[in-house]
Amino acid sequence: MAEAVVSVLVERVGEYIIQEGRSLFGVGNQVRRAHRDLVFIKGFLKDADAKRRDSEAIRTFVAEIRDAAYDLEDVIEAFVLMVDSKRKGGIKNVLKRLGYIFIEGVRRHKIGSEIGVITITISDLKQNLQTYGIKEIRDSSTSLQLCEGQQLLRRTYTHVIDRNVVGLEDSVHELVGHLVKEEHRHRVVSIIGMGGSGKTTIAKQVYHHKEVTDHFDCLAWVCISQQYQVRDVLERIYVKLISASNKEREEIKNLKDDEIPGRLSRLQNERKCLIVLDDIWKTETWDFLKAAFECHEDSKSRILLTTRNEQVASHADDNGFHYRPPPLNESESWKLFEKIAMSGRKAGIDAEVYTKMEELGKEMVQHCRGLPLAVIVLAGLLARKNTIKDWVTIQENVGVYISRGFGRQEEEHAYASWVLALSYDDLPYHLKPCFLYLGHFPEDHEIRMKSLTRLWIAEGFISLTKQRQSSGETMEDVAYNWLNELVERCVIQVGERSSTFENIKTCRMHDLLRDLCLRKAEEENFLQVVKGSHKNEAMHPVSSSSSMVTYVSPMGKIRRLAVYLDENDDKLVPSLGERGGHLRSLLYFGPNDHYWFPKRKELIPSMFKDFKLLRALMIEGMDDGRGVKIELPREIGNMVHLRFMSLRNSDIKSFPPFLGNLICLQTLDFRVSDINMFIPNVICKMNKLRHLYLPSSYRARGKLQLSTLGDLQTLNSVSIRYCALNDLAKLGNLRKLSIRLSSSPLKNLEKILDVAGCVLNGIRCLRLDNDVGMESGAEVSQIVARCGQIYKLQLYGPTLELPKEFHSYSNLTKLLLYECALKDDQMAVLEKLPNLKSLQLWRNVFEENTKVLVFSAGSFPRLQFLTLLCLKGITEWRVEEGAMPSLCKLVIHDCRGLSTVPDGLRHLTTLMELKIEYMPKLFCSKLEEGGEDFHKVQHIPSLIIIQHPRD
Repeated sequence: MAEAVVSVLVERVGEYIIQEGRSLFGVGNQVRRAHRDLVFIKGFLKDADAKRRDSEAIRTFVAEIRDAAYDLEDVIEAFVLMVDSKRKGGIKNVLKRLGYIFIEGVRRHKIGSEIGVITITISDLKQNLQTYGIKEIRDSSTSLQLCEGQQLLRRTYTHVIDRNVVGLEDSVHELVGHLVKEEHRHRVVSIIGMGGSGKTTIAKQVYHHKEVTDHFDCLAWVCISQQYQVRDVLERIYVKLISASNKEREEIKNLKDDEIPGRLSRLQNERKCLIVLDDIWKTETWDFLKAAFECHEDSKSRILLTTRNEQVASHADDNGFHYRPPPLNESESWKLFEKIAMSGRKAGIDAEVYTKMEELGKEMVQHCRGLPLAVIVLAGLLARKNTIKDWVTIQENVGVYISRGFGRQEEEHAYASWVLALSYDDLPYHLKPCFLYLGHFPEDHEIRMKSLTRLWIAEGFISLTKQRQSSGETMEDVAYNWLNELVERCVIQVGERSSTFENIKTCRMHDLLRDLCLRKAEEENFLQVVKGSHKNEAMHPVSSSSSMVTYVSPMGKIRRLAVYLDENDDKLVPSLGERGGHLRSLLYFGPNDHYWFPKRKELIPSMFKDFKLLRALMIEGMDDGRGVKIELPREIGNMVHLRFMSLRNSDIKSFPPFLGNLICLQTLDFRVSDINMFIPNVICKMNKLRHLYLPSSYRARGKLQLSTLGDLQTLNSVSIRYCALNDLAKLGNLRKLSIRLSSSPLKNLEKILDVAGCVLNGIRCLRLDNDVGMESGAEVSQIVARCGQIYKLQLYGPTLELPKEFHSYSNLTKLLLYECALKDDQMAVLEKLPNLKSLQLWRNVFEENTKVLVFSAGSFPRLQFLTLLCLKGITEWRVEEGAMPSLCKLVIHDCRGLSTVPDGLRHLTTLMELKIEYMPKLFCSKLEEGGEDFHKVQHIPSLIIIQHPRD
């Protein structure tokens, strides 16, 4: 891992030497010397990483190298920023600073001296390599080049979807029977097994099984984890069971703690509910939750829980059904391995090579002893190995890892630990920091792909080679490819995909892999995770091996910190003395995935103070729901190294002018709760911004200048009243744009669009909000007409007519229309879109007098996902034969004007799922077996009906 850290830092320092040559005047020779020494040292670190397991001296030596490399980058960046700020200040700024020239000179000399000291330290470390018997190991090609080659080899086939489902049919069938059949009266059904045995995978198969979704009126799934909040768990269950609207969510949020259990209990008595409690660790957890699950003896509601602890299952229900998933047999283990590791190989390699791989694979799979997670991770490791030599190397390492102690019989995860450790060690150097960074996030957390990859970029993990730059590939593209490689290696799991299942939206980690991640992060001093403290006590790291808080003395300086907070904490961040002054990443996590607030508002400023080297700051969802505003302290303006800052969903009082000091920012997510905030004209100073998210509505004095943001890829949102559309012409890298029409008429719109034409034609995702009304409908159409290459389009508010050429937008795959008041004839334009895959029609999509919706023969040839939501004016929907020949999923939600589903659904042979939500009782009863519309839907494998509790 030291090789990984130093390799990344060597690249970063090299970039400074090339790009910032002028700014390094006076210290350039020292920096180049230190860089050469680090390049030399890097060649020895692979051997040092291998030997330090058995040597405390080498461990200390490696930590010193790592810290020296980090310190060099920090001090170089501080020097460059200081020089650049003086150079860009102009004559006015120079005159203003005249009295401080001496102080600036002293500061420059001080930083230059620090660079000199670090350079000498690195030189000394280079000389000491021989002392520790560390040998040089040079690869003939870098792991990054190998990675790129392997990506090309495997790009045409994927094994991500449904690969984990092998050998579960009998388990699922048995569990479904115990949940739905009258002869089985078990209130609680438990799946018990060690980590990695497939408990959650089986539970998901059961949860989505057609017999289960048909039998139960409402379903809820919650993951408990080791750090949980009782209130949060019960709220989430209640929200899911009643499919709560936003208004109902607010009502639930305001309920007293003792009211929610009663409501849940009543609901389970009145309706047939299935509640899945995934991953309960302790009997005490059940005791805290059980009041919500107390029901009459004749209740038809059921609990399905998964646990590693049989005592939990017995404690929950003495008479419950306990199920232990059997290990995969030899044939099932091989089938699972084959789906992941051997997919697509047969056609591309020699038969003799394939046979040898098959022989080696079957021998290695035996060591997994039927544990699904072990098989999956081993297969993911080998999926990217393309030669017999690579496979033999892994086979030999299997024996080494088992003999080293990984996988001892007495360990709970005996058959998984060796393969997890092997899989981590096999990661190429550029992926190891990316994997360890995942350790910031709490157990069972759904990690947003965009946030994660932008954090990697902020940390400097992603570097663009000249070859990649010339091909037009961005750092975001590289980061996404690396995330996808971690998925393909099976060390992280896909959480949610986009509506067309093409892109990863969220990811998560299996508990055992997260334990490995935290253990490695602890060993490498890569990251520390701490919990907030009561009574202002010292905050100590959370050990990777259990949920208990234990103190682990760091070997080196703390560079990254994740803080898990509770609403009762008196201390929200370790003191400067506890953590030192070298933090690069600071990520705060509240007690749940929604909103939270500290017990005392005056504690908040401490969360922002004394972090001068910080590159990433995330504080999301800090909102008490009662309008208490958070004022950002001036100290944030000193965080000039900051590259990523997200205050998303926090109730921030204002956008202070000193944020303009953050000239290195790449991502600023200011989608805060206040939607009428004043924004000062300082964003133009942040000329390295790549992703800018402003509040959905805001005010400004005059027009905000945005033309300086040439690197910007995401701009959300542009208010026409307070931003000049002309500025878009200067944003040549813009790919995602959100515009709010808040004033009308727009002067010289055609002329402005002509000037910005090239930029608009490069937009891939566009959202337009028309707050003005019908009179701005034509302006919406004019803007859309200039964005002919878009992949995703969302239109909110009156549009009236789509552009004349809209039917030929061949790249458009996702479309959302909300209250657009389109004319009747616009359906004829929509249905001709050649490659549209996802269509959502919300509320009054068509003008008021539109009563009949017709999907004609041959319409929407590629459409896979269709959602009709709150189309209350539509009384009839006709689907002609030949329409939507590719449709997979259909959702009809609260379209109460409809009395029946279209007869044409009978012809949709590709339709796999029909979901009916909040429709009248009579409408739903027609779809049940024996109902008058059953013949229209009987061919659809999954029919899900969710009625509103009040119906």
